[in-house]
Amino acid sequence: QEIWADEPNKAAQKDVDARWVLRSKVCRGSDGKPKQQIVKTEYGWNLHVNADNKWKFVRRHAVTSANVHDSQCFEELLDCANTARVVYADSAYSSEETSELLERKGIREKIIKRKPKGKAMPLAIARANTKIAKKRSRVEHVFGHMKNRFGLYVRTIGLKRAKTKLSLAVLAYNMDRLVFLEGRRCSVG
Repeated sequence: QEIWADEPNKAAQKDVDARWVLRSKVCRGSDGKPKQQIVKTEYGWNLHVNADNKWKFVRRHAVTSANVHDSQCFEELLDCANTARVVYADSAYSSEETSELLERKGIREKIIKRKPKGKAMPLAIARANTKIAKKRSRVEHVFGHMKNRFGLYVRTIGLKRAKTKLSLAVLAYNMDRLVFLEGRRCSVG
């Protein structure tokens, strides 16, 4: 299908690979009831990463249009060479397929469990989720570093350019992380 066939300059500026997504977040009060739902629309790309828990290096990454759910990249991000043989993930990855895949590959799963609908979260699950969240949150450092330190904002047209820009950002992040860790090692040792 030709987009603006009669206006090639306009068509050249149209990104046919990127997609819209609706992001929402429910804030809960002290009583546990939903208070506010923040909804915003975004157009563009998602960067999915597998980060090392100890050193915070990005081991694998994937770039998709914004409408692709995190769980759809799970197998691509899974690193069987990971010597820890454990995966920490948020509840977006909680599914039968994920559990079966990890079991087949001999990897322990530490995935945050969702609250049962219409019931209170069991205390044991809440405590387990807290422990998992502390480890899992280390991956957020990667995104924060790229946004705050690098000022990363993708304004490209097409999936290939977005993948290139985000892959270079991952490479730069890993190099920056290595320089930081080497500097710490030299100052301590």
